[in-house]
Amino acid sequence: MRCLTGAEVSLYAVERCLSRSRKQHEFFIFASIMNQSFLDTPIEYVKGLGPARAEVLKSELGIFKVMDLLEYFPFRHIDRTVFHRVADIDNEGMSVQLKGHIIRMQELGSGRASRLSATFQDESGQIELLWFKGIKWIKPKIKAGVTYVIYGKPSEYKGTWNIAHPDLELESKMAKLEGGRFQAVYSSSEKLGKKGLNSAGIAKVIRNALTQLPPQMAETLPQDMIEELNFPARRAAIINMHAPESMEDYVRALNRLKFEELFFLQLILLRQKLVSTKRTVGARFSAVGEIFTTFYKNHLGFELTGAQKRVVKEIRNDVNSGYHMNRLIQGDVGSGKTIVALLAGLLAIDNGYQICLMAPTEILAQQHYEGFQKMLEELPVKVALLTGSVKTAERRRIHEGLESGEINILIGTHALIEPKVKFKCLGMAIIDEQHRFGVAQRAKLWAKAQLPPHVLVMTATPIPRTLAMTMYGDLDISVIDELPPGRKAIKTVHRTDAHRLSVFAFLKEEIAKGRQVYVVYPLIEESQSMDYKDLMDGYESISRSFPMPEYQISIVHGKMKPEDKDYEMRRFAKGETQLLVATTVIEVGVNVPNASVMVIESTERFGLSQLHQLRGRVGRGAEQSYCILMSGLKLSSDARTRIKTMCETNDGFKISEVDLELRGPGDIMGTQQSGLMNLKVANLATDQEILSKARKMAIVKMDEDPDFTLPQNELIALGLKKALKQRKDWSKIS
Repeated sequence: MRCLTGAEVSLYAVERCLSRSRKQHEFFIFASIMNQSFLDTPIEYVKGLGPARAEVLKSELGIFKVMDLLEYFPFRHIDRTVFHRVADIDNEGMSVQLKGHIIRMQELGSGRASRLSATFQDESGQIELLWFKGIKWIKPKIKAGVTYVIYGKPSEYKGTWNIAHPDLELESKMAKLEGGRFQAVYSSSEKLGKKGLNSAGIAKVIRNALTQLPPQMAETLPQDMIEELNFPARRAAIINMHAPESMEDYVRALNRLKFEELFFLQLILLRQKLVSTKRTVGARFSAVGEIFTTFYKNHLGFELTGAQKRVVKEIRNDVNSGYHMNRLIQGDVGSGKTIVALLAGLLAIDNGYQICLMAPTEILAQQHYEGFQKMLEELPVKVALLTGSVKTAERRRIHEGLESGEINILIGTHALIEPKVKFKCLGMAIIDEQHRFGVAQRAKLWAKAQLPPHVLVMTATPIPRTLAMTMYGDLDISVIDELPPGRKAIKTVHRTDAHRLSVFAFLKEEIAKGRQVYVVYPLIEESQSMDYKDLMDGYESISRSFPMPEYQISIVHGKMKPEDKDYEMRRFAKGETQLLVATTVIEVGVNVPNASVMVIESTERFGLSQLHQLRGRVGRGAEQSYCILMSGLKLSSDARTRIKTMCETNDGFKISEVDLELRGPGDIMGTQQSGLMNLKVANLATDQEILSKARKMAIVKMDEDPDFTLPQNELIALGLKKALKQRKDWSKIS
């Protein structure tokens, strides 16, 4: 067989060219002659691996090539340059490094209960070292009268400190410590551990790969950018992520790789935004017609806030530009997003187009439908509701009305994306609580229009600026940051079970004033039976304290039929019941202005975002409203932080910042929606400054060379191409 040469060489061809008798490292050295070829080398050929261990790396971590291995970064480093004193140990759980002598050693117990005990001493005191395994191997190696360095995690037993199975090394060998003075710690798994690929095993394999790293490594950022930002070269950054000489070197490497990751992510989003808003033709709504004007002047019934007026103006400019609109309306609970969406829809109708509004639940879709019907009843606008529970005959009439153009506004749930639903001329798609819909579902809605429909997304979940910059970087963002005048801030308090009687007394006072009360229990999907039991136990307790006929109670939970849930909800909305006992099915889509108290049971089992959404069910009328957070006495640190935050502020944006710090971006928004949160090194909760810098730099580069065709941007074009391979372009459908 002829071996290929030069640029034609593929690693597969090279492997075939080598005879079976050659050792693995011969192939490895051959591949490393070419820089990129080395990085593309299959991991089977890394020293310390082989087919079996390579397979488990592939299945567990998705590591197939040397570059994948080098980009599997440690989650922390152990600083072996810092020494502690025995006398200063006062904390379990924090590892320490000590230098001293072993002055005494003895075997204790017998059989399975045997252990090796050694007394370690430095100039400040003594501590016991313990080994429960490998005693026969460890004992002969320990010498008296020499200086050792030990590293381990102290624990306290009967008032004295000990370290079980410490790392033990002669001081004379510390200079040659495997892994260097800053030792990388890697995430592993049980399967990896069984193949010897625990943290130490992975570290050893990566060190082997680093020794073969070619002297030159392809860059991903232009040299001028690297110099301007004072970043190390990519090769140095990779090395210093795994084996830094100092923590300063590690931090510089980390910052460079974080920036690189966020920079290309922002380029993807900005590119999508450019395609959507500047290169995709959209219907032009040039007229502010009679329906919009009549509604605004005669039927609105209240003055819009300054923030609402600003957002309506932004939408108006978008839909009159001739390009496709892709805009997010972000606002707190009760800030008036829906009325802004309706005004945007009327612009479409005045210009001869239909609109649709897709909501995540039947309850919310019904609420939007009733609200729109009431506000538009005196105008020549026909509104229809399409959900899963709509009967066949009515469904057929809706289909006909849409195709004929008789229906102007269609409101519904996932039923809107069914193949039979066809519009005469869809001009705008409004999506409420967009993170509750899958991207493919929204794509089906998009496909129902002849021209790309303008997209307006609403979310009542306030998103921190850094997260919005990434999650919605391809959308224009409008923020409604004012509440309507006359709304009183909800008073939030924390009470434990010991205060239940006083809480019930307060509820009776509010009901006596003619108000209504929500009592919400947590819903945990993994244990529906437990949720149901909690709810029913609570219902029985409340029924005893609020007996009929003086009090009427509604109950709503996930096991009920939709029509039964709707019946109970309507009873509460009409004021026929004073208390609504429910699971979190009422988190979205309940609007009862007369309800003034929200009681949240087992508050510690809720996330901050969910607590804030639930609290938003009250405070919708002119009267003072309250949120009472009930919990047990034992609370985790995070639970205390969540409760404290809820009691201190009603600002959803401040709450979302705390939520981001506690839970991280992937957990808040879900990685499944966008694929944007699969970041290797960057952390959106803590890297706000780097993200902001990356976005600014991405904007500058996009402005000067949108398609990256200039020679100086060749590396950016290559990096962007690589990043785009990993993501589908869903930008047009938000």
